[in-house]
Amino acid sequence: MIELPAITRHEASNGARVYRIPCEAFPGFIAYAYLVLEAGPPTLIDTGSGYNHSNEHLLAGLGSLQETFGEPIAVTDIKRIILTHGHIDHFGGLPHMVELTNAEVGIHELDRRVLTAYEERVIVATKSLRVYLQRAGVERDFQLKLMEYYGFSKKHVRSVQVDFTVADGQVLDGMRFIHTPGHCPGQVCIVLGDVLLSADHILERTTPHQSPESIMASTGLGHYLESLDRVGALGGFDIALGGHEGPIHDVYKRIDAIRDSHQRKLERVLDLIRGAEAPLTVSDISKQMYPTIKGFNILLGLEEVGAHVEYLDQHGHLRVTNLDEVENEDNPALRYRLA
Repeated sequence: MIELPAITRHEASNGARVYRIPCEAFPGFIAYAYLVLEAGPPTLIDTGSGYNHSNEHLLAGLGSLQETFGEPIAVTDIKRIILTHGHIDHFGGLPHMVELTNAEVGIHELDRRVLTAYEERVIVATKSLRVYLQRAGVERDFQLKLMEYYGFSKKHVRSVQVDFTVADGQVLDGMRFIHTPGHCPGQVCIVLGDVLLSADHILERTTPHQSPESIMASTGLGHYLESLDRVGALGGFDIALGGHEGPIHDVYKRIDAIRDSHQRKLERVLDLIRGAEAPLTVSDISKQMYPTIKGFNILLGLEEVGAHVEYLDQHGHLRVTNLDEVENEDNPALRYRLA
């Protein structure tokens, strides 16, 4: 079993206490849930994936708070669960936690049906991804393999009830919500005084994964960069605590670094297309940008490149060269040149 990072305690300037609890969402991949106290009823932010040992880790972390920190709280004291967004590594453990706590569940309205109609949303999202892979120029046999990667972690989750939704600018018991679409349609960051729970919008080391808006509305690089600017325009954060990786002690410097990273990727895509002898597909570009990645990461690479190609296309930097195929075939690969 993996050795988990230590649980940490953070005291916000508005009096809230925040406990950062690690769990192994997928093999070798750590996600964090947060227990928030003194901001209304005891509230759990995110629930891990529910996969493998994730529930076990989350419950063990919550159960250790009294002995480690002198915090007199039990799992059954949790009365409210808020999901930062509708990705499985953040909400997959929700059915188990609701069963144990009978807590009310909240999420942004754009991700509500991910929870309440999970089976439907998986089918629709799977279809959208299949269409995208065809348009990206992925070989037919390999499309099937990528779809297997996509579906491996989604079969253990079921639909659950949502009791309330949160909205941009809403303040709830001292928690202020910032809607930050891009990485996920209903992604929210949560402000607790000088502490920002940044979920997967801002991470310490990784530039948060992007996928094209053509797969799912309210994602895409354009939405993400606008959301990044929105958080950057807010002052007063001493620390940001993400859904993965370590605490961020200079939030604004990190925002600048993430924006610079995306600018470099955009320029890399333009350079590859400019230097190519023939028009390139998203798959062609991904193979050149990420030549060594394997397994599920190939799918992530295709989505990441697709988000940057889409952004460049939306902003007038690219043109599709095979219009006859696009007009006459069902869903051909799109081939790009500079505009």
